[in-house]
Amino acid sequence: MEEVKPQLLKITFDGIEVEVEPGTTIMQAARKIAEADESQGHLVPPAMCYYKPLPVSGGKCRACLVKVSAGSAKDPRPMPKLVPSCITQVQDGMVVENTTNQAVLDTRKSIVEFLLINHPLDCPICDQAGECHLQDFAFEHGSVKTRYEEERRTFDKIDIGPHVQLHMTRCILCYRCVYTADQITDGRVHGVMNRGDASEISTYIEKAIDNDFSGNVIDVCPVGALTDKTFRFKNRVWFSKPEDAHRDCDKCCGKTTVWYRGDEIIRVTARKNTWGEVNDFICNTCRFEKKKTSDWVLEGPTKVKRSSVISANKYRKDLVAKPDFALKLAASQFKQIDDSRPYVTDEETIRHQSIENNDKANHRSLAANNN
Repeated sequence: MEEVKPQLLKITFDGIEVEVEPGTTIMQAARKIAEADESQGHLVPPAMCYYKPLPVSGGKCRACLVKVSAGSAKDPRPMPKLVPSCITQVQDGMVVENTTNQAVLDTRKSIVEFLLINHPLDCPICDQAGECHLQDFAFEHGSVKTRYEEERRTFDKIDIGPHVQLHMTRCILCYRCVYTADQITDGRVHGVMNRGDASEISTYIEKAIDNDFSGNVIDVCPVGALTDKTFRFKNRVWFSKPEDAHRDCDKCCGKTTVWYRGDEIIRVTARKNTWGEVNDFICNTCRFEKKKTSDWVLEGPTKVKRSSVISANKYRKDLVAKPDFALKLAASQFKQIDDSRPYVTDEETIRHQSIENNDKANHRSLAANNN
């Protein structure tokens, strides 16, 4: 019997039409557009709590709110409020505005401000710096100034297992670690305790998170709330070099990213897709115990987005190309270097020219003060 394919639904997202299967969310439709054309990646709404491999995630951080200006072809009325794109399913003929709607952009700026109310500004000492989703979100949609004057809530750092440290002060309550534990363990022993501004991630009756896959809560955390105790304060991610590697493992898929500092593997993480999500979770043996190159079969450099600080000065031009906007910006806002000037190497000449330049600068400064 011939298989009957479901009828595709057409959605217009920021003026771009795309056909998707029934049950697809607005977020997934936007990602489909970006996957077909990498230059449209900026159209995809940000996500702080949504995580595709975790079926029940999403709808908590409100970072991905969009405007539905037409609900469907049958009922083209706009939805009265902004809706979370990660949990709102598309309808045939739906029209969605994201980057083209000023109300969405203003709301997103407010969401950043809300998330940063209690989040400490300790990026210089945080191990997540350089690969933090909240950093990216704040850079793209945040405000330079803050209106918050009250004291931030603080918590003591605690160990929730032999390999994981919880810094609850940084947590934004995205629930990702909770859903991950639900998916990969039979008996979850941690969750969100208390309510309101007293809510916190904690373990039940002080139980430790200790199972073969507990390290995956580190990878899914979008901020620096859950960190690898074997990697803490060892190195900045932009000084390390990630390589795709695999090994035969009887517990997990064995496909990982190993992070080098020189010839030393300083940490091992699960591989992440374009959207920073782990598709295949790895076991603690691969993550914490296999730190020698001989333990792994190296596949080559990990593909890193050009916009990431991790890619700086590490990969050949044919592996990571510079974006067009950077070249256009340099052409429009920076002066061309005059290469016709003589290249002076004589130290005495350089010294005299330096004295002359300083005198000219002083005269300009005096003239400006007199005027």
